[in-house]
Amino acid sequence: MSRVTIVLLIILVILIAILIALYFLGKRLEARQAQSDAQIQSMKQPMTLLVIDKKRLRLKEAGLPDQVIQQTPWYAKRSKVPVVKAKVGPQFINFICDEKIFDSVPVKKQVKAMVSGIYIVEVKGIRGSLQTDGEPKKKSWIEKLQEKAGAKPVK
Repeated sequence: MSRVTIVLLIILVILIAILIALYFLGKRLEARQAQSDAQIQSMKQPMTLLVIDKKRLRLKEAGLPDQVIQQTPWYAKRSKVPVVKAKVGPQFINFICDEKIFDSVPVKKQVKAMVSGIYIVEVKGIRGSLQTDGEPKKKSWIEKLQEKAGAKPVK
């Protein structure tokens, strides 16, 4: 056997070992995720929130309690999380929102939310729907001219 084939076989064996390790690591992380989702679902409770603001912020900038920041793994501290600042009763609280529903959370509206600790799991509107569009998109001056002329706008 030539040196090239030996080197290629060694690289192939290393790649297969890495793929196997990633497979088992993924299985373990998936099991942990399922366990934490079950815990979140069992602890959720309804709450009425007045949403003040929502942003994607780094964990340290989010204004969350120190205990939350200390329990976060080192690799997740730099990532941005969806944060919702809301008024619950007389106090203002910063919540972490589920990524799936972050876009549907309306700003400056009162909502009924299912909350597990400081994690918002689900949001429903109290008065009306959860429309976040608010203002229609501004038209460019070309679109306005075409509208005045009666022509169909080109997109």
